[in-house]
Amino acid sequence: MKNILLTAFDTAPFSKINVSDYEPAFDQAIADAKEEIQKIINNPENPNFANTIEAMAFSGMQLDRISNIFFNLNSAETNEELQKIAQSIAPKLSTFGNDISLNPELFARVKYVFENTDVNNLTTEQKTLLEKTYKGFVRNGALLNEEQKAELREIDTQLSLLSLKFNENILVETNAYQLHITNENDLKGLPEGTKEAAKNLAEQEDKEGWIFTLDFPSYLPFITYIKNRELRKEIAIANGKKGFQNNEFNNEQIVLDLVKLRNQRAQLLGYKSHAAFVLEERMAQNPEQVFDFLNNLLTKAKPAADKEFAELTAYAKQLDGIEQLQKWDGSYYAEKLKQERFNLDDEVLKPYFKLENVLHGAFEVANKLYGLTFTEVHTIDKYHKDVQTFEVTDNNNNLTAIFYADFFPRKGKRNGAWMTSFKSQWIKDKVNERPHVSIVCNFTPPTPSKPSLLTFNEVTTLFHEFGHALHGMLANTTYPTLSGTSVYWDFVELPSQIMENWVYEPETLALFAKHYQTGETIPQEYVDKIKESSNFLEGLATVRQLSFGLLDMGWHTENPENIKNVKSFENEKFASTQMYPDVTENAMSTSFSHIFAGGYSAGYYSYKWAEVLDADAFDYFKQNGIFNKKIATKFKDNILSQGGTDHPMTLYKKFRGQEPSSDALLKRAGLLE
Repeated sequence: MKNILLTAFDTAPFSKINVSDYEPAFDQAIADAKEEIQKIINNPENPNFANTIEAMAFSGMQLDRISNIFFNLNSAETNEELQKIAQSIAPKLSTFGNDISLNPELFARVKYVFENTDVNNLTTEQKTLLEKTYKGFVRNGALLNEEQKAELREIDTQLSLLSLKFNENILVETNAYQLHITNENDLKGLPEGTKEAAKNLAEQEDKEGWIFTLDFPSYLPFITYIKNRELRKEIAIANGKKGFQNNEFNNEQIVLDLVKLRNQRAQLLGYKSHAAFVLEERMAQNPEQVFDFLNNLLTKAKPAADKEFAELTAYAKQLDGIEQLQKWDGSYYAEKLKQERFNLDDEVLKPYFKLENVLHGAFEVANKLYGLTFTEVHTIDKYHKDVQTFEVTDNNNNLTAIFYADFFPRKGKRNGAWMTSFKSQWIKDKVNERPHVSIVCNFTPPTPSKPSLLTFNEVTTLFHEFGHALHGMLANTTYPTLSGTSVYWDFVELPSQIMENWVYEPETLALFAKHYQTGETIPQEYVDKIKESSNFLEGLATVRQLSFGLLDMGWHTENPENIKNVKSFENEKFASTQMYPDVTENAMSTSFSHIFAGGYSAGYYSYKWAEVLDADAFDYFKQNGIFNKKIATKFKDNILSQGGTDHPMTLYKKFRGQEPSSDALLKRAGLLE
């Protein structure tokens, strides 16, 4: 039988792939990609942009497709077999990457083109590709001696394996925990829908009562609504213990090893720290700028956070006589206070946010702004029955993209929400290859009596990931390596975060927020309250986000040789942002996948950085109408379609006509008078 992964295919042929196909397919695709690189090296002509830089940009495309399919499944639909293959594949891919970036003959050609090309004859995109290719070699060790190159290879192999192991451990710990409740009195305060989902889960396991897990749709309502403080404490501590227990899935040593290896790698390449290495290729440029940015925001947000925390504490004391708020109290009393102050309850809003309607609302917004139409098709192969597939077309009915949506939690899926792609966009031989983009979330699943009804927070999550998806779908660049979301990491959150703004606008809500039983549009008073409550406890939320950014920067700027203990290092880094008392049994870093397994190392600040951009950009829409076609076209033409073809600030200024100001963010957050 021919290996399906090594044939030409358009959409991923999930149902035809056997698990046993992956490893041979990787081996063959790596060998083929090496051959393509060897052809570039052996080309007798003088190196030039077309025969070297461009040829490299289009090499290894089959390997990319196989990797996209495999690693996306390893996040969204994994099992022990896939995880074993991942552990075997990771070193091979690391070696292959090093074989390219450390190849002296290939680098000699790249260097020749870099030093001998008249850049005035290149397009902006070609100039960017040339510079990124050359810098990519230098930043990955091309100037090192043979001994240093061998050391770099060893470090990269270890890093890839440790990140995989880190994620696997968290998945095991998430799946291992269940809170089994048999006394209905313990469920006081819990919304009916969550209760039903928990009962459902218990029935699936042939148990009486209700089962709660650490999957977000189960955990978040529990911690937010359950009156029983001891039970909130139990599940909160279980959640904070992931990767921090005395068992084989402990991530403490992995964290220490990762930061050591990252630091060694950076120093080997001539950088002071991992953060200095990473930030050279970001809008923020260096660690000092990031610290200034985070601390400046902290100065503005901390007084508001202190005031809000005191208010929340007084409220909990008045309501239940609680003297000291703990971490498991925050969501519970915040929700109660919010209900009291705004008379707004997520449970009252949920019937207006049926998942299907919210998704179609996102489609409608994309149609009004960018002229896109989404049509569900059932002929596209998928990796799980819950996945939905859509063809996306433009105003002229041309195919723009294939879109996959995967919304519900399950055993083999990691927590959280993300956007990814199964195929990039590129243009070759006058053919514009269109992308296949996917969003993966963990929303409340439907129950026998109710469809999937989203909390308002889940609505913003869907719009956020959909914003990333639009960045991928509207890509229109020549080279796959610069396409879609292949942009500076502190720019990548702009398209996603700007989309969240539409959710707060009455014009948008009128499109999709309709009661799932009556069809009645969400009442204006609820819309006003959503808007009014959007800054509720914003100081606390900002300080929390900044604390993660400062922890990340701490791990990646300080000398890791001096860090002996994960927990005490964390406590030191959290000192300036700490609001709640510390919980000894819990650690943040041991399950901080974003920075230890997800590409955000020395980059977590970028969420806040991009908020400055998105607030400023949306302010432009607000001034001219949120569905203003002219501004939407400017956003599409200068940002969404451009990928990484030019410096982000250049692209932003082309769209906005000026650099962003943080005033729009502070104003929106209610932190500016």
